[in-house]
Amino acid sequence: MSTVSDSIPSGAKPVLIAHVVYHFGTGGMENGMVNLINRLPTAEFRHVVISLTDHTEFRQRIHRDDIRFVDLDKRPGHDLSWMGRLYSLLRELRPEIVHTRNLNALEAQFVAAAARVPARVHGEHGRDVFDLEGKNWKYNLLRRAARPLVHQYITVSRDLAGWLSNTVGVSNRRLSQIYNGVDSDKFHPRGARRPEVGPAGFLSGATCVIGSVGRMAAVKDYPTLVRAFIHACQQGEPAAGLRLLLVGDGPSRQECQTLLDQSGFAGRAWLAGNRDDSAELMRAMDVFVLPSLGEGISNTILEAMSTGLPVVATAVGGNPELVSPGETGLLFKPGASETLARALLDYAADPVRIANEGRAARARIERDFSLEHMVEGYRAVYRAALERV
Repeated sequence: MSTVSDSIPSGAKPVLIAHVVYHFGTGGMENGMVNLINRLPTAEFRHVVISLTDHTEFRQRIHRDDIRFVDLDKRPGHDLSWMGRLYSLLRELRPEIVHTRNLNALEAQFVAAAARVPARVHGEHGRDVFDLEGKNWKYNLLRRAARPLVHQYITVSRDLAGWLSNTVGVSNRRLSQIYNGVDSDKFHPRGARRPEVGPAGFLSGATCVIGSVGRMAAVKDYPTLVRAFIHACQQGEPAAGLRLLLVGDGPSRQECQTLLDQSGFAGRAWLAGNRDDSAELMRAMDVFVLPSLGEGISNTILEAMSTGLPVVATAVGGNPELVSPGETGLLFKPGASETLARALLDYAADPVRIANEGRAARARIERDFSLEHMVEGYRAVYRAALERV
């Protein structure tokens, strides 16, 4: 079998990959891009990140100083002027590969084909709240129209791979499923003592900290977690040591804060907003919860497992591929706040279960979800795309 270097002659100029996204902000997809760009060999690959709209300071997590970011300033609605700007940019840069991600950047494949970019890759990282099951006929019409132009597809879960094959009609020979990797050195289990985090008094009397990290968008459904926490706290003494730690920001943050304020349990919760110390904050948690309505493969689940936390997650998307009920956590139905509340109380009453499931979660990460394995998977896909040139 050939290697990546077989497709890139020794001494050749590194291959330029144009990564095209709708917006580069805080999120699991962007975190995966950061990990990939930081770790792909610089002697083999160069990168430019093109956002149809704009980008945020999240770009600072890329450690390479040779990465260019370009914003196309797409306006809301049916603005197509970005296509002309992208075409001119691609003709100027002449990348060997264009890699688009998710439906909202898929139309860039038509521009890349018109600009004669030799190799074209598309990744699916999860569906949004407007089409959780991927059945919208207009969106799938667009996906099928773009299918002949895409040389290689990547999905982050088996669930998404099966959907692309069965619903969109992508052939298996052009389809690769690559799990996200996690930095298991950064996200390591805590030592004997819980880190002191949060406002004064937040951890006073805490025996079980329930936590989550992520974008507080509608698809993540954080209000269900907050309602479950409130319901658990209402049970009195069994929940006296429960605390809630939410890391992230977004449209539903205010709703979550309002629910807590109205319940009288706001003092037991900390909505920390966006943070750069999420690894340390995870080490302050005992149980990780992801109440999403839809997922591809959750980076935060992987990070929580790497931190040695049991994971309670909804049985959607790729979550069942990560969480083994009774071994590394449990799964529940989306929106089932009372079921989740009972689960939180069960964990709070059973520290031995927390420890056992946390150890099993960490072992699964060390076995199956290394960053090195993820990077090698992407290198193989890029190689396959280049071989079509």
